Amino acid sequence: MGFAFSVLAGLSTGIGAAVALFVSKTNTKLLTFALGASAGVMVYISFMELMPHAGELLERAGHVKWIATAAFFGGMVAACVIDRMIPSDENPHEIPADGSMNNVNSTGEFAGNAMVKRSALLFTLAIAIHNFPEGIATIASAFDNMEIAAAVALAVAIHNIPEGIAVALPLLYGTGNRRKAFGWAVLSGLAEPLGALVGMLILMPFIGPATLAVLFALVAGIMVYISFDELLPMAERWHHHHLSIYGVTAGMFIMALVL
Repeated sequence: MGFAFSVLAGLSTGIGAAVALFVSKTNTKLLTFALGASAGVMVYISFMELMPHAGELLERAGHVKWIATAAFFGGMVAACVIDRMIPSDENPHEIPADGSMNNVNSTGEFAGNAMVKRSALLFTLAIAIHNFPEGIATIASAFDNMEIAAAVALAVAIHNIPEGIAVALPLLYGTGNRRKAFGWAVLSGLAEPLGALVGMLILMPFIGPATLAVLFALVAGIMVYISFDELLPMAERWHHHHLSIYGVTAGMFIMALVL
């Protein structure tokens, strides 16, 4: 079931890709709100669900709670290292500034040369590096608590929708082909079930309360880092500041209701 959750979360990238590729102009206000909501969801679940549960598991196993704190910051460092592995000019988390699709003709070919062509393989690899730990997060949650696994998968899925937009638009501008951009964007989301599968095969022999606690705290650190490093800066890009904050608040409220 945890693996199924990771597949659904990964495929939600395709929703964002479809929105990006089958409309003539990107609604930057809606995108700002959605990115803020994604950050709110991930931050809320990290501090209100994952970290407290990690502390409880450590206490149950007879360990001190500060291990969870150390693992949380370790997750942030890991996310930072992963992010730094990707050259800035190949990082796919950038949406064309004006959000316009007007230079794409009816056949899906890019009519201008303002954007430098980028390799679809490099884009897919870059987003896969970002998505891989999220798959591990979902499967690690499922080892202990299916409700938390469902919440993590939902948080990741909501995050992946605007991420699908962020991946698909540069691919479209780079390849000039709508179908190719959509296909590669969807494929990039499948790094999450791959991460879940690898996590399942590696973690299964070592799963116990202490291991799960460390994993939950690591995941919380990764999700918080992604929110502050990627989602919120991108939400602020179009200068709809209050909409991004409304989105953060709405995302937290929605996740509170879900939990």
